[in-house]
Formats: sequence, structure tokens, C-alpha cells
Amino acid sequence: MIDKIEILVFLAKDKDETICTTALNTLLAWNASELVQVISNPATPVGILEFVAYHMTIGRKELIDALLGNAALPNDLRDLVKVTSALEEETTPVAAEAAAEPAEGAPGEEQPKEKERVTLLQRIGRMSAAEKIKTALTGNQEERLVLIRDSNKIVARAVLQSPKLTDQEIENIASMKSVTEEVLRLIATSRKFLKSYGVVRQLINNPRLPIDIGLHLLNRLNDRDLKGLMLNKNVAEVVRGMAMKAVKAKEEATKPKLPGKGH
Repeated sequence: MIDKIEILVFLAKDKDETICTTALNTLLAWNASELVQVISNPATPVGILEFVAYHMTIGRKELIDALLGNAALPNDLRDLVKVTSALEEETTPVAAEAAAEPAEGAPGEEQPKEKERVTLLQRIGRMSAAEKIKTALTGNQEERLVLIRDSNKIVARAVLQSPKLTDQEIENIASMKSVTEEVLRLIATSRKFLKSYGVVRQLINNPRLPIDIGLHLLNRLNDRDLKGLMLNKNVAEVVRGMAMKAVKAKEEATKPKLPGKGH
């Protein structure tokens, strides 16, 4: 059973939207008692626990309890599940009360100014950490671009786990100077994200990228971008220096070899 769920988790991360959606829907419809049995087992791979924590706990108290009862659950995931649990407890009664309240004013009547639509930043600013995590996972592109800069690292991580995240969004995030180093490191250590050359290029030209990551990515750049990196004064000097060495080494390797003397 664990093997089947692990395969579905793998497919739910596929770039193909149809495959991803089908796998996720299959997991969401999976027998609850079997899911609980799997995710409460300390021997279950962390990848499964992580996927369930990020994508399947909203409105699923039985899964929340099973995860929290698993002694092998990593601390960062435990924190995420706890805030998700808090969200379930805090927002459900509030939502019910709001739905029960009658609308103010007669049909077509202008509502008071305090009822006017708030801006995206204001709305997100008023959210609790748990609400931000939920929005990061299920919200739209504009919301994700705001939340990726959140000071709470769990919120930013949730954005990178969103099944709605596109390659272009990741490329944009990789170029942002307003995200934390941890966000850039997470992108740079993801095989899925690094499949895009555009992501690699944006990362290595981002002055906030940790130097060790930048040096590691150098060998992925083509000649043109290596030369451009040499001239980018915004990145660390050691990275520019290594780019210059790489360019010179390639130029030396392509020079025609002169016949040796004395032969």
C-alpha cells in the first residue's frame, strides 16, 4: 500500500497538469483509514509525509492527528501541521458565523466604506500564519508572489510546494532580490526546478544567492552566460572570478595546438 501511495505522490508532482491533477485527486479520494495507517507509520518515507502535510491536511483532522502522532515526522513538517490544525480550529467557526450574517443594506444599495475591497497586500497582511500557508498552496499567482517574500520560512516553503506553481513563476522568484537566501537555496537544490535553464541563469545572477550555491551552478552555464556573469558586478567577486577562469579554460581548450618543437 505504501508503494502505491508513493507512486501517486511522485505522479502528483509531475509537470503534466493532467497527470498531476489525476494523481492528486486519487490521493484525496483514497480510503481514509488506509491513509492514516500509512502516515502514522514511522517507516513511511518522508516524501509521503511531506506531500500529505502540504497538500492534504486542510479539512482532514484525521490526517493531521495521524501526522502529529508519527514520531518520525520532521520538526519543520510538525510545525506546519500544527499551524494547519490551528487554522482548522480558528477559521471554521468564524466562516460559519460570517455565512449566517445577513447582508447589510437593500439590494443595489451602496455598502459602507469599511466594506470596500482591501488591497492584496492588506488582505495578506491580516492573515494568520496558517491562513497564509493555505493561500500559498491554493491561491493564485499574485498571492504566491507576495507570500514567497514572507518572513515565515514555512509560508515561503508552502509556495514552492504549490501544485499550481509554474516554471515561469519559479524563474521570476529565482531572480527576485527580495526573497530570503533560504528560498533561493531551496530552488537551487530542487532537481525539478533546475531542469529549467532559465531558473539556473536567474539564480546565479541573483546577488542574494549563497556563494557556495553559485559556484556549484557555474558548470551549468553556457559560454554566453558565463561571459555575462564575468561582467555582473552585483554578484560576489569570487563567483565572477571563477566564471572568468571557466571562460579562459574553454578558450584555451579550443585553441589550435601548435606542433611540438624538436620533433
